[in-house]
Amino acid sequence: MTNRIKIRRAAEAIRAGGIVAYPTEAVYGLGCDPANHRAVQRILALKRRLEAAGLIIIAADLEQLADWIDPDATEARRLREPGALVTWVVTAGPATPIWITGGRPTVAVRVTRHPVAAALCRAAHTPIVSTSANRSGCAPARSERAVRIAFGTTIDHVLTGPTGSAEQPSEIRLARSGAVLRPGPANAEPDTGV
Repeated sequence: MTNRIKIRRAAEAIRAGGIVAYPTEAVYGLGCDPANHRAVQRILALKRRLEAAGLIIIAADLEQLADWIDPDATEARRLREPGALVTWVVTAGPATPIWITGGRPTVAVRVTRHPVAAALCRAAHTPIVSTSANRSGCAPARSERAVRIAFGTTIDHVLTGPTGSAEQPSEIRLARSGAVLRPGPANAEPDTGV
């Protein structure tokens, strides 16, 4: 397990406007403070991804997402459902920036079940951006070594630790309708997105 000192250092890098690679339920992710426009722009440039695509943010718990989302009753109920690895697309809070939503009235969020990712969110005192550690069109990194090969010194910190047992990134679903936007680990082909 990743120790507290390593998590604290990664959280300090995020609070200082840096980009951190960290393990998630399936792959390594790239993260930063979602309120820091400059840091988000750096991630988008590294991934060669357009801002209009939007980004997922993860949190240790629903309380961390309170300022980022404005769910209706159906969305709020779905966010509290236990179960599979799901990223929910919900109504964005009024202060959620366009560089996270991609200009949509919604935002993609997940309460992470990965212990290192959750600890990083808690230590950083904020939800964090969660996009797979890869350049667009390339396979996501599943190890510290793969992250370093892909990004070298262009990121500020690598928080080492094992990824979870999921074989691919989370399913993405609309919280209002339950419609699947991206199939998840149990029923889909590998995905190279967030």
